[in-house]
Amino acid sequence: MLPSLKVPDRQEEAFPVLTPAQVDRIRPHGTVRSVLAGEVLFEPGKLGMSCFVVLAGKLDIAMVGLSGEQVFVTYGPGQFSGEVVLISGARALARGRVAEPGEFLELSADALRTLIAKDAELSELFMRAFVLRRVALISSGLGNVVVLGSQHSSNTLRLREFLTRNGHPHRYVDLDNDQGSQELLDRFDIKLEDIPVVICSGKSVLRNPTNQRLAECLGFAGRTDQYRIHDVAIVGGGPAGLAAAVYAASEGLDAVVIESEFPGGQAGASSKIENYIGFPMGISGQELAGRAVVQAEKFGAQMMVGQKVVKIRCEQRPYQLTLENGALLDARSIVIATGAQYNKPKVENLGQFEGQGIYYAATFMEAQLCTGEEIIVVGGGNSAGQAAAFLAETVSKVYMLVRGKALSETMSRYLIQRIDENPVIELHLQTEIAALAGDSHLERVTWLNRATGEQSTRNIRHVFVMAGASPRTDWLRECVALDQQGFILTGRDLDPVLDTAPLKWPLSRPPEMLETSLPAVFAVGDIRSGNVKRVASAVGEGSISIHLVQRGLAEI
Repeated sequence: MLPSLKVPDRQEEAFPVLTPAQVDRIRPHGTVRSVLAGEVLFEPGKLGMSCFVVLAGKLDIAMVGLSGEQVFVTYGPGQFSGEVVLISGARALARGRVAEPGEFLELSADALRTLIAKDAELSELFMRAFVLRRVALISSGLGNVVVLGSQHSSNTLRLREFLTRNGHPHRYVDLDNDQGSQELLDRFDIKLEDIPVVICSGKSVLRNPTNQRLAECLGFAGRTDQYRIHDVAIVGGGPAGLAAAVYAASEGLDAVVIESEFPGGQAGASSKIENYIGFPMGISGQELAGRAVVQAEKFGAQMMVGQKVVKIRCEQRPYQLTLENGALLDARSIVIATGAQYNKPKVENLGQFEGQGIYYAATFMEAQLCTGEEIIVVGGGNSAGQAAAFLAETVSKVYMLVRGKALSETMSRYLIQRIDENPVIELHLQTEIAALAGDSHLERVTWLNRATGEQSTRNIRHVFVMAGASPRTDWLRECVALDQQGFILTGRDLDPVLDTAPLKWPLSRPPEMLETSLPAVFAVGDIRSGNVKRVASAVGEGSISIHLVQRGLAEI
């Protein structure tokens, strides 16, 4: 029984049948084992799951949900089990049970990665199947996670956003509208003050968990080894960090990526990026980030999601990073790609409405919250323009508030034309939010035109903030030189301040392009002083940094 994919002609690619010659190429990497009917090979939540190639017999893959077990697919001779978790190292999503006795060829996760690295044909076949199977799970709402929450809860939105932007399939139960919600609350002994609740792998019940706690339950967070010294630690999983991970791992470097929330950074929140080379029809930021993650993991990069670096011990080599949970990670070189965060409007009660009418992303999930309503988009850059154009497809009105005098100062021409020609979008230049009002949810917004002094108030429940950018560099101030805004100085920009940097430059050569005031520590993307705020630029810097990392490692 095969699930129906949204794209019918992808069915055979998602569930291919290997030829005898292909199976023979796989055999040296695995172990043949006899299996009995009813034998369970893996359960939801298992780490280190194996891939099974069916030689004889059948294998059921069953999703275990609140209403019991549902068979997702049955594999017969020549087919193989697994999806993206086999590459990422996260916990298994499903139960694998032998449907008919026979013989299976078992490959460990490490053996599968070795096979994929060596055999180009099988690499393409396995990777395409794994990605399409994940797409099928997401579109079907199947997985090992159930979120019980409310549309009126900012923490519910936070957890759903974390799962969605990490590409993790899950089911959402809206306790405000689901008729069986009380039975669920009683079954798991959940009180209203516990909401939102996440049921992880059918076992763990997490009451309003942090993103880090959820990441640990799903196996996103990875593990640190106190005896391991990585070639390069990449701090931040935006386009620059992911590009660095792909190139580092493909060059055989021991690379680890530490991402505090979800891969993609600000670009990951974009509904569609239309000026990135190679995608003439555009690509969503989330899809671009998801592909990059799988690509990096395919080459062997380790992803640690839900982990945050809070300190760097920079007076010694190898460098040592301290994570928020207290774990320590050693690395010979570091690529800092933590990006920048959107500036928040200086409105006194802004925090009261974050997740309850104030949002910092404009993806399909946020768009569902405001269909048919009037909304505000704050900002004049490409991200704000993309958000306005995307949301205009489903809302009744978009008020676009921009502090500057003209969009041409900060936005690409194609987006300016699209905004000018869209009757749903109303542009207000030299304008900013003056006040927010509401009880449990945002209800009214007042904005001020600074040129005329005129104030306007509208009954608006949703505001999307995508204005400006502030660096995330507090943890670096005692180690690397920063500019006046807190962005990291690199290369020739260090010349005037190198003698006054936090630590003395120890080498006879000057810092390389993208190198900070610490040897073999590089800054790329939006965190770097003087950066170009384009996805392609960030990707380019991330890839270049690995060439410089290799040169830096040769000096040790």
